[in-house]
Amino acid sequence: MTARAQFALGKVRFGGGAPLFLIAGPCVIESEGHALTMAEKLGAVASELGVPYIFKASYDKANRTSVSSYRGPGLKNGLKILAKIKKKTGLPVLTDVHQASEVEAAADVCDILQIPAFLSRQTDLLVAAGKSGRVVNIKKGQFLSPSEMGNAAEKVASTGNDKIILTERGNSFGYQNLVVDMRSFPIMRKFGYPVVFDVTHSVQLPGREGKRSGGQPEFIEPLARAGVAAGVDGIFLEVHDNPAKALSDGLNALPLGQFRALLEKIVSLAAFVRKWDAS
Repeated sequence: MTARAQFALGKVRFGGGAPLFLIAGPCVIESEGHALTMAEKLGAVASELGVPYIFKASYDKANRTSVSSYRGPGLKNGLKILAKIKKKTGLPVLTDVHQASEVEAAADVCDILQIPAFLSRQTDLLVAAGKSGRVVNIKKGQFLSPSEMGNAAEKVASTGNDKIILTERGNSFGYQNLVVDMRSFPIMRKFGYPVVFDVTHSVQLPGREGKRSGGQPEFIEPLARAGVAAGVDGIFLEVHDNPAKALSDGLNALPLGQFRALLEKIVSLAAFVRKWDAS
């Protein structure tokens, strides 16, 4: 087995048996006020529970189902908003990058650059993200086996940057459905990088609503618990204060009102799993 990478981002430690960390926020920046409010509320709960927390929101969602779907404020305005959130809250910030040309500007603001699942084999994008020196979170494509993620990680690592996270978000299971293979977590951990479980995208039903994706949020908690029991390093959750009104991925988002209770459960479970692993 490859030696596991260990690195830190401020107070957040990755790999090597570090405490469970959390990546959470709305799918897309809907407005400066909304994004800041979500960052503050999620950050407050995470801090009270002692959970290392990274705020996430996208300035652009370039792979929406319909051409008429809301994509976000765009690169320039979105990064301004993320910079303000980072300055005001002190939280590390993650956002998606869709093209190599976006990487430099995004890296000037954000601590983690995320490679969307549909782009997880795009060599130029992966190499550009690696060269930025930022932490790179690679979402596993819905069309990839976990063993293939070693190739994606290798593209980033070829730049000399080994601050890499691998994220599971479900595999296509027939039309408009996803399934999570729990074997994915130990398989990807063998590459030596921290592994995250994107729970809320894993309950998505791609394109099920015609011009948008559907979701089964009732399965967020059991899947989160299963992933933590399997020993993931971090959990990824898209959270919204009013999922019914969310401008992107509301049908698979965790309602803000359920966030604390879920986090309490999985933190307790993660502590038990780490004690068991260390014994």
